[in-house]
Amino acid sequence: MKEEKILNIKFVIIAIICICLFMIAIVPKELQNDTFYTIKLGELILNNGIDMQEHFAWHEGLPYTYPHWLYDIIIYLIYAIGGFNGIYISSIVLGIILAITIYLTNAKLTKNTVIPFFTTILIIYMGKDFITARAQLITFILFVLTIYFIEQFLQTRKKKYAVGLIIIPILIANIHAAVFPFYFVLYLPYIGEYLISILIKKGDFITKILLESDELEIKKLEKKQELNEKQKSKLTLLIRRVEKNKIRLEEKKNNPKEPYKVIIENNKNVIWLLLIMFIAIFTGLLTPIGDTPYTYLIHTMQGNTTENISEHLPIILYNSKYILGYITIAICLISFTRAKIKLSDLFLLGGLIFLTIMSRRQSSLLLFIGILVINRIINNLIEMYDKNGVNEILVHFTSIIGKIIIYSVFAVFMVLNLKQMKNTEIVSKKSYPIEATEFILNNLDVHNIRLFNEYNFGSYLLYKDIPVFIDSRADVYDPQFNGWKDDIFKDFINITNVSVDYEEKFQHYGITHLLIYTDSTLSKVLKKDANYCELYKDSNFIIYERLNK
Repeated sequence: MKEEKILNIKFVIIAIICICLFMIAIVPKELQNDTFYTIKLGELILNNGIDMQEHFAWHEGLPYTYPHWLYDIIIYLIYAIGGFNGIYISSIVLGIILAITIYLTNAKLTKNTVIPFFTTILIIYMGKDFITARAQLITFILFVLTIYFIEQFLQTRKKKYAVGLIIIPILIANIHAAVFPFYFVLYLPYIGEYLISILIKKGDFITKILLESDELEIKKLEKKQELNEKQKSKLTLLIRRVEKNKIRLEEKKNNPKEPYKVIIENNKNVIWLLLIMFIAIFTGLLTPIGDTPYTYLIHTMQGNTTENISEHLPIILYNSKYILGYITIAICLISFTRAKIKLSDLFLLGGLIFLTIMSRRQSSLLLFIGILVINRIINNLIEMYDKNGVNEILVHFTSIIGKIIIYSVFAVFMVLNLKQMKNTEIVSKKSYPIEATEFILNNLDVHNIRLFNEYNFGSYLLYKDIPVFIDSRADVYDPQFNGWKDDIFKDFINITNVSVDYEEKFQHYGITHLLIYTDSTLSKVLKKDANYCELYKDSNFIIYERLNK
């Protein structure tokens, strides 16, 4: 037993080193558009505080909720010290922390160090696009820890896990308020299992009462010398029902914990977990942004941004091969193997699959959290068929030759990927109008023009201190948040699709210039419009001046 423990420790060290190499290799180098406004917001908050007002769009009087104000400050400080390279390195570091947290959580909860290593590598690769400089990267870590703390609290009821479960929502409310409600969703599988276990217990109690009642009725009927056909039929039915209920109760008595494929635990620590959850609900008030943690998601769901932003749209499984494969494997493991599954795990996995189907962005939670259920099923199968197989793997991987091979594989993978990313720009000229922005700064009075720009690079413009029409903070431009009469986000969609009279909209907003994609539908239309003069053009972006303002 001691030797096995030493082997596990050695393997965990190997696994962590390999995970670090793997993460360095796969974390995307190119920054996403949200990073640019994050930098500027962090700078603004440090200099001016949080005033719940918008400062970067040229629309006057817009409110802003600052839903990830603390993360904005952190990213700005990293940027101030290390620039864009510092942010890239921070993404690698947070990615490593996320991967190690997933691995250690799964290893601890499944009591298996080997299988979680391989599944962690797999799901991190599948979800590599989510590992970027956005607030979600920290909340992924916090959500994985939430599952760990819940499970450990239910097993031990130690106070340190309860404290952790109260600290986490405070961090989420300040780092990424938009996902604050999702924290409480993670409690539901355990609460649901407990409620069903109570119903089953009550059901068994009722079964015993009915059994006793049926036995008394049988005795009464048997005492009668003669029975009519109706009474005979009733007696036969009662005897069958008594036998069936006796068999059921006997099975439960002989194997009370695992009589069926789905294991239903009656863990009374869930009552204390409910208390923790109740306390945690009020932690959303421990933030300088008012009721945003409670209202942000509601406003988002009621607004129109979810219909037009790709990450909010329902996932198309046929086009998402990784997720389709993941769900298929999960269903096959549950349905076509002898492995048992906890009801809470079934609820957790089913809920995450449902969220993924409803919104593409939730596939990250299915990958990073749902893998625990997959690991448990695989571990259960291993214990059924080949319990010593894992120990053999441990011996091979912790040997000198095993270490050389596994380190070499991951080192080569890292070198090849870094070599491939060598020429990748942190700020891509194809994605962001770097040269067009310089043209604007050098040739136009940015504080006296009203620029119409694309959603996808608005954040880069405001990072360069150019006031914008719109940027990727969709909530700023949605009436559900700003209460304005103008639906700026919807107007942007309609203008770029040329589904409205763009000239009328430009007149309404007082647009003087446009910076849009060269090959966009709007650009093709404006080329034929004499009221628009081309000032600048490259292969990706074009600037127009609106002559009749």
